[in-house]
Amino acid sequence: MKIDVVRAGDIDDLLPLMRAYSEFYEVPPDDARLRGVAHMLVERPEEGVQFIARGDEGEALGFATVYMTWETLDAGRLAVMNDLFVAPAARGRRVGEALIDACLKFTRERGAGKLAWQTAPDNATAQRLYDRVGAVREQWVDYHLRPDSG
Repeated sequence: MKIDVVRAGDIDDLLPLMRAYSEFYEVPPDDARLRGVAHMLVERPEEGVQFIARGDEGEALGFATVYMTWETLDAGRLAVMNDLFVAPAARGRRVGEALIDACLKFTRERGAGKLAWQTAPDNATAQRLYDRVGAVREQWVDYHLRPDSG
């Protein structure tokens, strides 16, 4: 298995993984918008990156997306792993661990003090992975607003 930063030539292989990830969370963004995010990160790596995991034959196995921001509570840079997805056929092959390792290395290289992420409360499979790699479980309640909601 090989983990690489996504480049423009990887986006066609990345798109089905991004779509499957979105479908898993029952969110239907269209392909043009997914491609737009991927292209933006290729063109503006200071904002973050995507990693793609490939098998020995070059097949896309999974991906992760890390965005850079700031955190007042740690008074420093924060890397947010916004996405982590492994294709069902590739699960159990330590693809998730390898992607997290790549994200953690990126976090260190960018000088961020922490790599943070979230998952759905009922995503027990992901939680087992996160517990296995030694991640610390947080106890926050998420909220959001849409600017066009009035």
